[in-house]
Amino acid sequence: MEETITASGLSRDKVIEELMTDYGQGILQLVYTYVHDTALAEDLTQEIFIKCYKALSTYQGHASLKTWLWRIAINHSKDYIKSWYKKNVDVIETNMLEETLETSDLLEQVVKNSEDEALFDLVMALPVKYRELIYFYYFEDYSIQEIASLLSLNNNTVKTRLRKARSLLQKALGGNPFDGNTF
Repeated sequence: MEETITASGLSRDKVIEELMTDYGQGILQLVYTYVHDTALAEDLTQEIFIKCYKALSTYQGHASLKTWLWRIAINHSKDYIKSWYKKNVDVIETNMLEETLETSDLLEQVVKNSEDEALFDLVMALPVKYRELIYFYYFEDYSIQEIASLLSLNNNTVKTRLRKARSLLQKALGGNPFDGNTF
């Protein structure tokens, strides 16, 4: 069977392989922000890349492949959240310790991990419309304009929601959101 060749001259298999290599971890992290479950995020990420593989022939080049992929990931994650399965089946996640720590750095690492985990938990507790902005802005280093394009929002809407998300995080951290020390 001959593979379909994309406009760039690469085969679909090669394009998907490059997308998975370049953006797989980022997509996984994005999906996790929606579902809060590592194994489920991995499964959904696989489904996203399968969906992209099947839909690659429909890619029209209006946006970059990266933006197109992120849009598919966001929509797929939101569809899952709205699905019957999510509402009716409770998935239990078990976390395993993935790194071994040096004995001398153990206390420092435990404190840092505790602080990082607390901040991560606060971000994950935000409503999706704020959580996704925090993710894209701080973790993916997207600009306001890129986020607006990706989420099909107005630039001012992104700015307002980002300001509100920062305020919510600041309040949750016990600070005054109006003291100038924003997240």
